Amino acid sequence: MNSLQSYIKNNKNRFLEELIELLKIPSVSADKAFKKDVLLTADFVLNSLQKAGCDHVEVCETPGYPIIYGEKIIDKNLPTVLVYGHYDVQPADPIDLWDSPPFEPIIKKTDLHPEGAIYARGACDDKGQMYMHVKALEYMTATGNLPCNVKFMIEGEEEVGSESLSWFVPRNKEKLANDVILISDTGMIANDIPSITTGLRGLSYVEVEITGPNRDLHSGLYGGAVANPINILTKMIASLHDENNHITIPGFYNDVEDLSKDERAEMAKAPFSLENYKKALDIDSVYGEEGYSTNERNAIRPTLDVNGIWGGYTGEGAKTVIASKAYAKISMRLVPNQDWKTITELFKNHFESIAPKAVKVKVTPHHGGQGYVTPTNNIAYQAASKAYETTFGKTPIPQRSGGSIPIVALFEQELKSKTILMGFGLDSDAIHSPNEHFGVWNYLKGIETIPYFYLNFTKLYR
Repeated sequence: MNSLQSYIKNNKNRFLEELIELLKIPSVSADKAFKKDVLLTADFVLNSLQKAGCDHVEVCETPGYPIIYGEKIIDKNLPTVLVYGHYDVQPADPIDLWDSPPFEPIIKKTDLHPEGAIYARGACDDKGQMYMHVKALEYMTATGNLPCNVKFMIEGEEEVGSESLSWFVPRNKEKLANDVILISDTGMIANDIPSITTGLRGLSYVEVEITGPNRDLHSGLYGGAVANPINILTKMIASLHDENNHITIPGFYNDVEDLSKDERAEMAKAPFSLENYKKALDIDSVYGEEGYSTNERNAIRPTLDVNGIWGGYTGEGAKTVIASKAYAKISMRLVPNQDWKTITELFKNHFESIAPKAVKVKVTPHHGGQGYVTPTNNIAYQAASKAYETTFGKTPIPQRSGGSIPIVALFEQELKSKTILMGFGLDSDAIHSPNEHFGVWNYLKGIETIPYFYLNFTKLYR
């Protein structure tokens, strides 16, 4: 591995140029208007895996967007690492809040990123982090330093629930057979405080529709006499939390695991500045479930949040109407042991039950997935920890994440494999938000660290 740092240094500009070309393609899976771009991105990934050294690469058709599969098998007696990532991205809206166009990547230097950060939709989530693995493979194959077998499974529907991947995995168990799954779609505490994600929350995502009168009505002629769907919807949403910000859906907490005092004390050892947290978000105070710290609220406790709400007239000026319909998109982040389908049904039953008879309610489930906790006492975690120790000079801190990668639980169920989450992003990278970015240092550090995971895992496996 003596050649690793020099290889990265010599190829730095090309590594950045290739990522920038990938980021220019608006692969928004949630919007059918971008279908051609999503497929173009799949082709980009396929070509990149071929150039990086995969002996076999193919486009795997699914009911939705294709999955790109690649492999480099050097010896069937050696362990196999399956790399998972996604090439689709979140919508860039609201566009007017971006400082630069979301699909015209630029590199800007900041106090946090003196070497620069790449600003573009998908820079961190997940194109930049996925592409680190492609470039790590390139180094290992080009220099003869690949110590084991590797497979790639890169999908195009992660941002909309991975429905096609759920279809694909059970049908391709032999193709995907592996000894460990490696993912970089998470983050770390700070550039000088490496961490490994050991837990993910699950997800239930629904859309609700409230219907009142059969058409928009004049608010003067009908106001006060007919139920206003927007008023009703906001009251119903407000009732979903009590005065302690505890979710009021009956049965919601039935399967929630309460961590012990010792486990919570270990979590509290992770470096965290509440003042810096508030300053970064420009807020005067934090807010959440009573009895839990900020880091506990966003990692080990379930949540319910409105992600979008609309209805009536929202254009310029005034239009005095009582809208016929009102809508909201609602997500629930779930902790391990909570079944997302059960929670979705509990939400549906409760939301319908609290609606007044003056309106009709429709609840449409979109997607979801289970939470996941990865053990820290297996060789894969040890291999990852040693990799960070080598490149960062520090032992990484195990940390649970508030985010969701719903497919991880399915991997364990269908492929009987554990997943290691080696993320290199930061909380400040603004994923899913305007001005998403990924540090140049983080991108290159990922390429430097990943090969050591392969080396360590192969040694420990033997």
